[in-house]
Amino acid sequence: MSEQNSTVKNRYVAVAGNIGAGKSSLTGLLGKKFQWETFFESVDDNPYLSDFYEDMRRWSFNLQIYFLSSRFRHQKEMLESSRSLIQDRTIYEDVEIFAKNLHRMNLMSDRDFKNYSALFHQMSYYLRPPDLLIYLRADVPTLVRQIQNRGRDYENTIRIEYLESLNTLYEDWISRYPHEKLIIDTDHLDFVNREEDLGSVIRLVEQRLFGLF
Repeated sequence: MSEQNSTVKNRYVAVAGNIGAGKSSLTGLLGKKFQWETFFESVDDNPYLSDFYEDMRRWSFNLQIYFLSSRFRHQKEMLESSRSLIQDRTIYEDVEIFAKNLHRMNLMSDRDFKNYSALFHQMSYYLRPPDLLIYLRADVPTLVRQIQNRGRDYENTIRIEYLESLNTLYEDWISRYPHEKLIIDTDHLDFVNREEDLGSVIRLVEQRLFGLF
């Protein structure tokens, strides 16, 4: 089903989930399937990410401000777009998951977290929530396997406890998320390499967005 014959309304879809959950892969696959414009998280060109994983306390605030700025810029571009689009990771995850986790782990100071949260609060007035949020739920062993498979050097120092803490915050956030959402358990799915798994995900998205059965 193409964008042209599936809907007359421009759609905004976002894919959320922990590090290694498969967000970028699914964003690309769904963008191709539905002919949606794709917005990916800035990772390889992020000037703070490698330093952050080496010294989280020193670089946490810098990293989160970079992500917040980048995703807010994407929000502006998306609001100006006349096409349907899909986004890899949302701006909500920055404050609800990553910044909050760093603060709880004493890796971001009270002062920095307060300033960061105040900045996000001001930005939130200009945000449009997705028409559909797809949350990719994955246990830590699945995350670790997929992180290892993609082989990013700067991710070699990610600790199991860090992923566990993020997963806890994700589950709390998604339970409170007030807008349209689709939760997909990915531990036994391989939508990158198995067409039947991708087909299952596509059918779920079509049902939520287009009311197809």
